[in-house]
Amino acid sequence: MQLARVRVAVYVTRNVPEGRELLVFDHRDQPEAGTQVPAGGVDAGELLTEAALREIKEETGTAGVALGAALAAQQRPHPHTGQPRITVFFQAETTETRDSWAHTVTSRDGDQDNGLAFRCYFIPIENAADLLADGQGEFVHLTEHGDTSRTGNRTDG
Repeated sequence: MQLARVRVAVYVTRNVPEGRELLVFDHRDQPEAGTQVPAGGVDAGELLTEAALREIKEETGTAGVALGAALAAQQRPHPHTGQPRITVFFQAETTETRDSWAHTVTSRDGDQDNGLAFRCYFIPIENAADLLADGQGEFVHLTEHGDTSRTGNRTDG
């Protein structure tokens, strides 16, 4: 039996005059990866909340994020390798004012994501469920009632 890889994914939202928006990104050099939210594996000994905040920072460069409680867990195989995965989805709020920007991943110790280039941007949250790749849109509807004040975890850059 193969052990499941534990991951996190984060719905980072903001409120603007036009409504609620979700932070997403596209891989500049791998468009086939589709539009995604910050997500990735949990390191040994790392808390899920720490991994969620790390992934937001690594993949988008966004600071000023208040992390809420976990919303749901998803169990599904990796779409290419078939490796079992369990992904815990979180809600977060941001004060990010940029509408779009380019971000290059600079992660620790030669991580495999180091150097990846992303185009980060916000979309209306009501468009997200059908747009997100790899089943990441499954729990977007739960963000309508997300309460980021419950955990008190923040990244202020």
